[in-house]
Amino acid sequence: MRFGTRDGRFVLLADGRALDVHAASAGDLPWEPLAALGRWDDVRAFADSVDWAQAGPLEESCLGPPVPCPRQVFAVALNYHPHCAEAGFVPPESPLVFTKFPTCVTGPDATVRLPGGKVDWEVEVVAVIGRGGHGIERSRAWDAIAGITCGQDLSERVLQLAGAPAQFCLGKSFPGFGPTGPVAVTPDELPDRDDIGFASWLDGEPLQQGRTSEMIFAVDDLVARLSAVCPLLPGDLIFTGTPAGVGNRMQPPRYLRPGETLTSRVDGVGEIRQRFVGAT
Repeated sequence: MRFGTRDGRFVLLADGRALDVHAASAGDLPWEPLAALGRWDDVRAFADSVDWAQAGPLEESCLGPPVPCPRQVFAVALNYHPHCAEAGFVPPESPLVFTKFPTCVTGPDATVRLPGGKVDWEVEVVAVIGRGGHGIERSRAWDAIAGITCGQDLSERVLQLAGAPAQFCLGKSFPGFGPTGPVAVTPDELPDRDDIGFASWLDGEPLQQGRTSEMIFAVDDLVARLSAVCPLLPGDLIFTGTPAGVGNRMQPPRYLRPGETLTSRVDGVGEIRQRFVGAT
């Protein structure tokens, strides 16, 4: 099953069509994305029996982020061995977790204003929480995930690395610094939920590529570890880490510039694009 938002409303998607869940259920299911994800079992049951004759043509330009207003956005640093090596760190013994503030979340096709400084890219596979919970066992962790989507953990490195010790959150939370989409795909729709390929390009030039099977801490492990501390809520996002190829570790370092377009893809999900403009 593929789901997302069209003009802010929760929709199911298939074969170039979009089905408004609230309208198609005669008002039984909510249109608001967090509320719909909060009734995840009902949404899945509805999707199994829905009449797609009620669906309309999908205009991709109307797609927003799969979850426009998540309550919690988790992110994981240094979760791929090659990225650890390029950054000059040894692999962590437990996940290194930070947050991106929810106001940075934007949709799959966006114009992002560069705030100055040194803005970098990090393509990531993002898990969207459905049922959620507290103290989720790893054996049940995939059941807590509604879908997988594509994301970019955009980062302004000067602010991110300022101070001793550095703090990540603000430098990763400018407007537009959390693009996601174009849709979320339920794990059962993926060929192998534990081996998802993803990549990114800048104006057609390859930047990063990886597979989630190469993670230090796998998606289900992250869900178990995070939920051991924080109850995971419907619609929460987990940015699961980036592979090698970030700009600040290139020689010489390379950062995003006005006029450039960043394209990112997760296999089985689709592509997102950000066009960058200068600060006013």
